[in-house]
Amino acid sequence: MTPVFDFAQGTLPLLISIPHAGTELPDALRQRLSPPARAVPDTDWHVEKLYAFAAAMGASVLKANYSRYVVDLNRPTDGALLYPGQRETGLCPLITFNDEPLYAPGDEPGAEEVAERVTAYWKPYHDRLAATLEAIKARHGFAVLWDAHSIRSRVPVLFEGRLPDFNLGTGAGTACPAEVAEDLLAVARSADGFSAVLNGRFKGGYITRHYGRPEDNIIAVQLELAQSAYMDEGQPLLWDASRAEAAQQVIERLLRALVERARRWVG
Repeated sequence: MTPVFDFAQGTLPLLISIPHAGTELPDALRQRLSPPARAVPDTDWHVEKLYAFAAAMGASVLKANYSRYVVDLNRPTDGALLYPGQRETGLCPLITFNDEPLYAPGDEPGAEEVAERVTAYWKPYHDRLAATLEAIKARHGFAVLWDAHSIRSRVPVLFEGRLPDFNLGTGAGTACPAEVAEDLLAVARSADGFSAVLNGRFKGGYITRHYGRPEDNIIAVQLELAQSAYMDEGQPLLWDASRAEAAQQVIERLLRALVERARRWVG
């Protein structure tokens, strides 16, 4: 059986979480999904490759291996909405980002199955995430969490128009000090050829909002990167080396700036 996650321990006070790049599906679930859903189209494609440089710079990296269609690791287990009044896909999604059903009518997962998925996939990921942050804080006096995501630049079901390239989220300010977040936004906006926004359509999901506790010296930021910034969004969803290299340079600057500004803020 494929492990729930892959983890690499680093030396910096920085943990990069990659919860939506997994494509694995349990065989029994794959058979129940609609043919379009079996291709897991809402994957954060190539994000693990996008952050391949991070281990060398000293970051710890936690990457989920199973698809968000099994259980969404960036949603609370009680099913509470992250964006009340806006469309979202939930803890165990029932629709794709194109508003297509994942299951035949009547075959959707019930409460018992959802609980089993939480126990088998959601909890191990979050146990490792929480333990790693605590270990980092014990060693360095503070910890920084970067939740790494990507999404198509145009998803009409979820938002209007085209998404900016770099979408930084801090839980609307609860997960990261305002001065640190504004410094990050300035770094992103200084990058040629890219647009950036702070706490726009994507303000950070459960991971950012739950673990980001500046008062406890844990700072969290989510990056939702438009996939057009580093890959071909049309089939067959190819990695674009030239665009990706430029995006990686910006991401590395953001990560280094976040660690340094967090260290100064805590100190």
